Amino acid sequence: MRILMATAATAALMLAACNPQATEPKAGEPAPPNPTQTVAAPAEKPVYRFKIGALDAIALYDAQNPVPNDNKVFGVGLTPQAVAAPLTAAGQPADPIMLEIHPLLVKNGARTLLFDTGLGAGKGQLMQSLRTAGVDPAAITDVLISHGHGDHVGGLVANGALAFPNAAIRMSEAEWASIRANPEMADLVRVITPRVQAFQPGGEVAPGVTAQDTAGHTPGHVAYLIADGQNQLLYTGDLMHHWLLSVEHPDWNTGYDDDQAAGKKARLDEITALRASGAHIYAYHFPFPGLGRIQTREDKAVFISEAQPAK
Repeated sequence: MRILMATAATAALMLAACNPQATEPKAGEPAPPNPTQTVAAPAEKPVYRFKIGALDAIALYDAQNPVPNDNKVFGVGLTPQAVAAPLTAAGQPADPIMLEIHPLLVKNGARTLLFDTGLGAGKGQLMQSLRTAGVDPAAITDVLISHGHGDHVGGLVANGALAFPNAAIRMSEAEWASIRANPEMADLVRVITPRVQAFQPGGEVAPGVTAQDTAGHTPGHVAYLIADGQNQLLYTGDLMHHWLLSVEHPDWNTGYDDDQAAGKKARLDEITALRASGAHIYAYHFPFPGLGRIQTREDKAVFISEAQPAK
């Protein structure tokens, strides 16, 4: 089942707002969304606080990831000029193509949930961002993994030990099988195995969190629907990588996808559903904090940021 079917079933619920707040918000004063901003507003790093209903959520900056415009990642089979054209038209740099990495933390009652873990020690700054946010890694109860690429699981281990020693590590069964079959991940597998709780997508995997099957980018890639009553946010993982290229041209093949055909179908289905529903998303690689919606402008899909700009 692709995300289009899952999202269509919940589209009416997902229209309810999650309320962005400034990094240093005044009590009771949520920041209003920006309905016209098609480039993600430059929010203050490394911590951005917002709400999903009554749930506290924090975007946690980890790193930048500049990608060469060589058609090995974006626009596979096209030319650098073809990929550069929409970027230049939007006033964006065409080479390198800039991505960012920012895991998401959500507090739900006694549970503290971390969605993906960044690049890891020496490569990313997730641990520093957690300190800035006042969150002890030992207080995290659940780590939810969208898929097993290094920029999502690299932070699970630090100095040969669990980086989040008290957390259950949750991922799909297909993804866990794929990670275990990768000899380059043998050391990580050895450390995390006692904490892994694999699941079949389609049901609740943590309080208020439902996993949706979005395989294609990897064999067991999932998106996570985070809900507090009528207030919902879709954590998209790597269904989309770039706020403009992935959204405006979802039909372009992406070199990061293990199965390019399946990855393209999942991306097309997702963006079609999001354009129809107006659902709120959290996009891991969009400009920090990657919070917004996919809407239609002049017959094109565009990303509409709901982040408050840095002051």
